Amino acid sequence: MNVKVGDIIKLENNQFVAADLLLLSSSEPHSLCYIETAELDGETNIKVRHALSVTSELGEEISSLAEFDGTVVCEAPNNKLDKFTGVLFWKDSKHCLNNENMILRGCVIRNTSWCFGMVIFAGPDTKLMQNSGKTKFKRTSIDRLMNTLVVWIFGFLVCLGFILAIGNSIWESEVGDQFRTFLFWSEGEKNAVFSGFLTFWSYIIILNTFVPISLYVSTVCSDTDGVFLSFSILMDESMEVIRLGHSYFINWDQKMYYSGKATPAQARTTTLNEELGQIQYVFSDKTGTLTQNIMTFKKCSINGKIYGEEQDDLGQQTNMTKKKEPVDFSVDPQADRAFQFFDQHLIESIKLGDPKVHEFLRLLALCHTVMSQEDSAGQLIYQVQSPDEGALVTAARNFGFIFKSRTPETITIEELGTLVTYQLLAFLDFNNIRKRMSVIVRNPEGQIKLYSKGADTILFEKLHSSNEDLLTLTSDHLSEFAGEGLRTLAIAYRDLDDKYFKEWHKMLEDAHAATDERDEQIAGLYEEIERDLMLLGATAIEDKLQEGVIETVTSLSLANIKIWVLTGDKQETAINIGYACNILTDDMNDVFVIAGNTAEEVSEELRKAKENLFGRNRSFSNGHVVSEKKQQLELDSVVEETITGDYALIINGHSLAYALESGIKNDLLELACVCKTVVCCRVTPLQKAQVVELVKNHRNAVTLAIGDGANDVSMIKSAHIGIGISGQEGLQAVLASDYSFAQFRYLQRLLFIHGRWSYFRMCKFLRYFFYKNFAFTLVHFWFGFFCGFSAQVGKKYIFFL
Repeated sequence: MNVKVGDIIKLENNQFVAADLLLLSSSEPHSLCYIETAELDGETNIKVRHALSVTSELGEEISSLAEFDGTVVCEAPNNKLDKFTGVLFWKDSKHCLNNENMILRGCVIRNTSWCFGMVIFAGPDTKLMQNSGKTKFKRTSIDRLMNTLVVWIFGFLVCLGFILAIGNSIWESEVGDQFRTFLFWSEGEKNAVFSGFLTFWSYIIILNTFVPISLYVSTVCSDTDGVFLSFSILMDESMEVIRLGHSYFINWDQKMYYSGKATPAQARTTTLNEELGQIQYVFSDKTGTLTQNIMTFKKCSINGKIYGEEQDDLGQQTNMTKKKEPVDFSVDPQADRAFQFFDQHLIESIKLGDPKVHEFLRLLALCHTVMSQEDSAGQLIYQVQSPDEGALVTAARNFGFIFKSRTPETITIEELGTLVTYQLLAFLDFNNIRKRMSVIVRNPEGQIKLYSKGADTILFEKLHSSNEDLLTLTSDHLSEFAGEGLRTLAIAYRDLDDKYFKEWHKMLEDAHAATDERDEQIAGLYEEIERDLMLLGATAIEDKLQEGVIETVTSLSLANIKIWVLTGDKQETAINIGYACNILTDDMNDVFVIAGNTAEEVSEELRKAKENLFGRNRSFSNGHVVSEKKQQLELDSVVEETITGDYALIINGHSLAYALESGIKNDLLELACVCKTVVCCRVTPLQKAQVVELVKNHRNAVTLAIGDGANDVSMIKSAHIGIGISGQEGLQAVLASDYSFAQFRYLQRLLFIHGRWSYFRMCKFLRYFFYKNFAFTLVHFWFGFFCGFSAQVGKKYIFFL
């Protein structure tokens, strides 16, 4: 609480960071600092931060640190954990700051003896606290129904009060005069209308147990008898007790416990259990959810030649029943023993010194964000942020291009036994918009090279025109890889002129120092230098299906639950995985593919698909259904029932962007909701959330989203129920979810066992609860006809009942 902006504080190993700090110096070479960000994003792998070279000279000299008088001009407090923009003015010079120089509150210092940092944000201004916003409270359909019923019950209570009040007024005017002498009342002292008014409020108090307010909030209700008060509160609190019990049933379920990682299922909320039994739409990620997200390098295409096929000595692909022995990497002590590769031809090309093969593997060893460490036995251990990167770096390691270490200014690799240090000039990181990453390095010969890897659809647009023949051949190879269900990346490089790079780097520094439109300027410079690339080839990584996925998908389909797969993979890969796990089948009547590049093309493809599905007896006009019953995008259930057969819809991300526009999303929703399966490929995290919101807002259906990575968080939060899988991509999805477990197959038991029984139990309890309330309370109403509507309670009689 005493930390303030501008303070310089010292942190030691395994210590939590108390504020957002600008790293000044550390005990590690080049002022590196290793941190764990599990409290921020759920990722347990070690990340690295580095200080500016000008501040790293401060070291641990307290006097020098005390005299530090630099000024930092930076962005306003925000919740973006992976982004920071600022400028340090010190010693008559300015230095650009980014996220790599920052250590955020909530991190833990690892493998670093000490470090010093200057506080940039403290207290509620830190990025951790900025992300602690209001959480949207999810309610079940039963709760929403209860809200409506409570209003009607309260109206019924008022009606009963009026009836009894009128009865009291009539009774006082007709019969009440006979009791005034006995009660020593003066003539005209009591007015019948005023008596009815008082009786109305008396009966509102007596009959208040009609309204089950304490189903939601346990409060002390007004009653006239302590025994009835205790009984009522006890029963009203039972609803929350039942939900809590259902949550413990999920947590204790041994059949949902994954022994491989010692991970049990976890109910992170107690308010949605019965909603699990009413799911109609499941939105699922593919990688890490349907698949294992354990990546294995299987094949590659280098300079138009495929490596990785199981081939015989004549170069012909072997029969699957006659598999050859994998390549023996045991002679290399630094090789990964778990890595397997079945093609000797790549090893031969490496030994022959094929320059394209060497450049390909060199790129894999240089273009990544992997951190390396050595264990006690001297073996390299890679800390990876993405399983894809780990698979590629491990492959390069086994083929003789071993990533050894990195600093903020260098990358060291071992190339076929020779240690080579590259000067790191620039790092162009990956994001969901760029869908590629690049590094610019200077080799020992002084040559400047840009190495890039990314999605083929993006990278192919950046190639030099001389790559046309190789592009066609590599595209065929990518289609072949994707047809086998492999994840693919394109690989390319570019030689840079020294003078051109210096001019570009100067503009990049100016862009980093800019305060207005900084991101746009940097993105433009990235686009400028990532052009005229020379294609090297492509990689293919295998990601196998999880155990039990096929059985689970089949069971969900039999339960009439529609499955939508939202993935960032290319279309061919997603389709192949869809067939592998029975989301798509050969028995389907038709599979509609929407791949238009303009709004008009997408609208026309949707129109044709709807005509094939519904027939030509329905009228269309500019993508709109002419006869709209409502302004909302709601489907006619009668139309759905008339559709016979199974259909599937496959749509690309760029087409989805147009389809989600207000003009044609009606057609998209109407077509998609009558299909048994929908597969959305190459979608961004925002598009995942938009698809879920589209169905959630315009269909009277309960939705469930399930995923395992940070890119699934928005989808998980948007759905009625979000499920996180604790897989290989950290715990971001789990932290944002309502329920979590380790394997997709547990979804079947969660919905069909826990969800179904929770729904049945809660419905039976609520029916009993309302019956109990009415039976208990209507006795007072009936007794009013025998006590002159005097709002008296026959306690013994009621207690007997």
